[in-house]
Amino acid sequence: MCRRQRLALLLPGVIASAVVAASAAFLSEHYGAPVMLMALLLGMALGFLSEEGRAVAGIRFTSSTILRIGVALLGMRITLEQILSLGSTLMAVVIGAVFLTISFGILLARLLGQPRDFGILSGGSVGICGASAALAISAVLPQNKDSERNTIFTVISVTALSTIAMIAYPPIAQWLGLDAQQAGVFLGATIHDVAQVVGAGYSMSDETGDSATVIKLLRVAMLVPIVFSLSLLLRKNGEGPRPALPLPLFIIFFVVFVAINSSGVASAQVQEFAGDVSRWCLITAIAALGMKTSLKSLLEVGWRPATLLVSETLFLALLILGAVNWLG
Repeated sequence: MCRRQRLALLLPGVIASAVVAASAAFLSEHYGAPVMLMALLLGMALGFLSEEGRAVAGIRFTSSTILRIGVALLGMRITLEQILSLGSTLMAVVIGAVFLTISFGILLARLLGQPRDFGILSGGSVGICGASAALAISAVLPQNKDSERNTIFTVISVTALSTIAMIAYPPIAQWLGLDAQQAGVFLGATIHDVAQVVGAGYSMSDETGDSATVIKLLRVAMLVPIVFSLSLLLRKNGEGPRPALPLPLFIIFFVVFVAINSSGVASAQVQEFAGDVSRWCLITAIAALGMKTSLKSLLEVGWRPATLLVSETLFLALLILGAVNWLG
């Protein structure tokens, strides 16, 4: 198939996903609703487009390839200088919390009778960076009939929990008497999505917002070792996709973009442009995933997965509060 034919095949689905993403962004901007959640819900309302017709191939392409492009470009938001400025002790606490949350997710998933992979997916999304982490991790996990449903459920749940945390955690930090630095650590290390971390942090003070954002970027950077480790473990066990490279290509580009951003070569305009492209790619991919998921299949998930995600969120919050108290 030549490039022109392939473009003609993919374009209708890509355009449909982009229109849904633009609609979600409009609703988010004017009504304050989480843009990822809006993209999912609007996409689910147009689920018939993924069942048959000209848009099917483009929707599949958007939910996979464009998703990976968006995750790779997240690297342009991070520099090594930002991460190293935290200090070794604080870095160890944040990194340890990510691994402990994923381990807790795997253990609790077994106790609740859920698949191991769902524990990894949910624990990774809670521990790292919410919806973006869920999408990146799902790309390297073994695929089965429930994979997309579990990914969508995780994205919806973690977005809702992140929004609740954005509202509830700042008053909790004040009630506990945390100073600006401690509050920044608490917010940045516990709230799932980047946007909600920024909103919660700067609602308290500029110092808290700056601290929370840097902590959050360290968690985003944890995508690389987590996905790399999962890829190696799954390949060793004969599970999951078997790419030619030991590390997925989009994670390699993530590392490359972090290096470019850290070198100072990229101007502020380039960084802002890459961030905007990343955001739109992820929103558009979420819209496509929504089109591929039915509400009926989500309702069949049951109470156990919801309990798992809420428990992981509470576990991470209590773990970080304990660490903040210890560091203080």
